[in-house]
Amino acid sequence: MVEGLIGKKIGMTQSFDEEGNASPVTIIKAGPCTVIQKKINEKDGYTVLQLGFIEEKGLRKPSKPLVGHYVKSGIPPVKILREFQFAINEEVKEGDQFFVDIFQAGDKVHVVGMSKGKGFAGVVKRWGFHGGKATHGSMFHRRPGSVGASAYPSRVVKGKKLPGHMGNERVTIKNLTVIQADKENNLLVVKGAVPGANGGYLLIKKANFSPESYKPDKPKLEEVKPEKPKTEEKPEQPKPEEKAKKPGVEVKPDKPKSEVEPEKPKTEEAKPEESKPEDVKPEEVKAEPSESEKLKPEESKPEKDKAEQSKPVKSGPEPSESESSKEEKKE
Repeated sequence: MVEGLIGKKIGMTQSFDEEGNASPVTIIKAGPCTVIQKKINEKDGYTVLQLGFIEEKGLRKPSKPLVGHYVKSGIPPVKILREFQFAINEEVKEGDQFFVDIFQAGDKVHVVGMSKGKGFAGVVKRWGFHGGKATHGSMFHRRPGSVGASAYPSRVVKGKKLPGHMGNERVTIKNLTVIQADKENNLLVVKGAVPGANGGYLLIKKANFSPESYKPDKPKLEEVKPEKPKTEEKPEQPKPEEKAKKPGVEVKPDKPKSEVEPEKPKTEEAKPEESKPEDVKPEEVKAEPSESEKLKPEESKPEKDKAEQSKPVKSGPEPSESESSKEEKKE
């Protein structure tokens, strides 16, 4: 589907609705329009259709290069060529024609045209100034008045409303309602006024037209990075704190690896270190003790305790060295 058509203003009239209310309408000859050229992003930098407005009288004296431009479309050179957007999903080629039936009653359209030229006009007509008094001797009736500053900036500021050329400008009237679309006669009836004089060319565009953006052949960003969704699917590993809290799980104390040399035995009873759930790791819980770990000083403690208990215990203070030497001499 194309964005719009080229038309020609025929004139204005009025129409009556079902309730009998009269409304001003404009009759436009819209189409048929033929596709002269299809521009694509890869070649021309943007994607549009170049349409030609077919009339009873074509171009009077076309040049040879211009005639060659119309060969693909199969029609003689026309006076008006304009570019419109179109739906990229649809297949369109040179020579296809679009008619006024692309519009339906109730649609909103934007109409673009050149306003009527009024020539050189004063400030009263061009900008709506009120002017001065009309009494005799005022000498100020339709003049613009003071226009600039005296000392600074000593010039006329840009954009000042002054006399000048009026009309003959590109004007867009938005959101006009379509009353009727006659395909047999190529006539489009629009509610309200449109810019330009009778016989002027217009561009009728759909108000809510939104063509799809151009999609190149390159792969999408999602296809380039397939690893991203895989990381999201991985289950979260339970923390050691949570694993230690679960019932039925035996927590073993930390044990040094076989590579570490065993510590020397001490006379004092070494208390076993209390295991903390924070220090436990999932790998250490599952590991079985090796042979070197079994032969540890901590496991030989009960034998030493028995040997200490078998020694006789002496009551009272221990004898000094001098007393022990005297007892040996007497013997």
